[in-house]
Amino acid sequence: EIRQFLVQNVSRTGGHLASNLGIVETTVAIHRVFDTSRDRLVFDVGHQCYVHKMLTGRMDRFDTLRQQGGLSGFPKPCESVHDAFIAGHASNAVSVALGMARARTLEGEDYHVLALMGDGALTGGLAYEGFNNAGASREPMIVLLNDNGMSITPNVGAISRYLAQARLRPRYLDFKLRYRTLTAKSGFGQKLYALTHKIKERMRRSLLGTTLFENLGFTYLGPVDGHDVSKIETLLRTAAEPVLIHLITRKGKGYEPAEKTPQDFHGIGRFDPDTGMPAVSAAPTFSDIFGQELCRMAASDQTVCAITAAMQHGTGLDPFASDFPARFFDVGIAEGHAVCMAAGLAKQGMKPVAALYSTFLQRAYDMLLHDVALQQLHVVLAVDRCGIVGEDGETHQGMFDVGYLRQVPGLKIFSPASFAELREDLHAALYACTGPAAIRYPRGGEGSYTAAAAGTLLREGYSCTVICYGTMINAVLAAADTLQAAGYRPEILKLRTISPVDWAAIEASARKTRRVFVLEETSDRECLADEIFAHLIEAGIPAVCRKRNLGRRFVPHGAPAALLAAAGLDADSITTMMQEELSR
Repeated sequence: EIRQFLVQNVSRTGGHLASNLGIVETTVAIHRVFDTSRDRLVFDVGHQCYVHKMLTGRMDRFDTLRQQGGLSGFPKPCESVHDAFIAGHASNAVSVALGMARARTLEGEDYHVLALMGDGALTGGLAYEGFNNAGASREPMIVLLNDNGMSITPNVGAISRYLAQARLRPRYLDFKLRYRTLTAKSGFGQKLYALTHKIKERMRRSLLGTTLFENLGFTYLGPVDGHDVSKIETLLRTAAEPVLIHLITRKGKGYEPAEKTPQDFHGIGRFDPDTGMPAVSAAPTFSDIFGQELCRMAASDQTVCAITAAMQHGTGLDPFASDFPARFFDVGIAEGHAVCMAAGLAKQGMKPVAALYSTFLQRAYDMLLHDVALQQLHVVLAVDRCGIVGEDGETHQGMFDVGYLRQVPGLKIFSPASFAELREDLHAALYACTGPAAIRYPRGGEGSYTAAAAGTLLREGYSCTVICYGTMINAVLAAADTLQAAGYRPEILKLRTISPVDWAAIEASARKTRRVFVLEETSDRECLADEIFAHLIEAGIPAVCRKRNLGRRFVPHGAPAALLAAAGLDADSITTMMQEELSR
């Protein structure tokens, strides 16, 4: 019933389907044992939380999933007391859970703490920092590892599976629970239990050795069938903490199209639930064009290589991985490592292109500064999903890269507005730049503007100066057309690079119009507009200055067009703002 509900509802709203189909039994078992309004369940990452939301009173709101004002596609504490922690990025669950467990101890409280993590989270280094500290702390906590294909440790083999099956038999677990309860009643019994437990563990380790998690201080149980509710439930009731329970699951389980191609149903738009086919045929995206162009360049240049962090499909690198497997590197969910490795490749003469989502590149900021920029190494960053991403919400909006990338010394930042500009900028980044370069572009396709501007001045005028970059040009041009029909002549400057900035063009236009509007799909913190206005003051150019951007808050989930309209960055809102100023 849960799987049928998921397929029917996600087919209408889009969302993360395959991961949730694979976690159904595990989530049911968790909720049969624990009360998540008090016990803390931390997800890693949160896209596998749909079943949890269904079982905690939100099933009747699933038609609003990922819609503006509706249910978030990730855990959200302000949405329900059952959501312990926001989880949009990966590898942090053990660290967060340890913090909660330590708070429980310090406050003298009594509740359970669980971390439910996908196997992909173990490709991120933060996970091992958490395990290392959590195991040493001996704080009681449960880690559930949802493994739907990744190999965890070499010594999980036939003997381990055989003994795991024996340990998971109901009679064995019932006996173990009664034995532990009986021996806990007296000091002698506790000593007896400790002695027999040590003997059992030594016998097991003499046959199998120890797992990585046991060396880090966790009891390891598994591998376990992650689709057997009763086995998981029994383990959750009896496992000695801290414990890691290794669950083997099938991504997309129960829905044939998702089982066949789980990567296509990881994050999917609306689709036909009967066939699994997308409701709308996919138009080319900036990611697609980037991947195609990089392949063309790699075919004639053996030094071009590509790096991604578990986002091969999303960053458009499927063709590159197929055509140039020796020069393609998927490092897992490890953006810091990706950028650091790119620095090493560049130092030895390669041309590395690291394709990362804007929101995930945040985790590699130190490496960008220390390992790339400090030595001015020729690393190219393909920064995907910049600006409003949409339905994934606060954790995924690419609204901060303008601020943090522009602080990096010597980093040239391209912001193409069309596919043609993206192709040109990728060539310039690889062959005209000698130091670090970044190319930032949005999710999805291009708008009405499809050309490649030769310079900054896109349209001459005299009423005001309008400055923008990237695909914001589409709304600006639409607003300018409306203003021109009303008798105004705005001058439009479109910046191809936001670092360095074409100050000469901006100064010349501002001196002429004396009114400057800067429109950006970015956070108000460290936005380009503030630097432009400060520069005009320093240059002694008097001008009325107005800016509009995404503001100083996190932007929630919703359709991109609706979110841009709410921020006043759609064509109608821009027209109204400029008309009000120009009519004064």
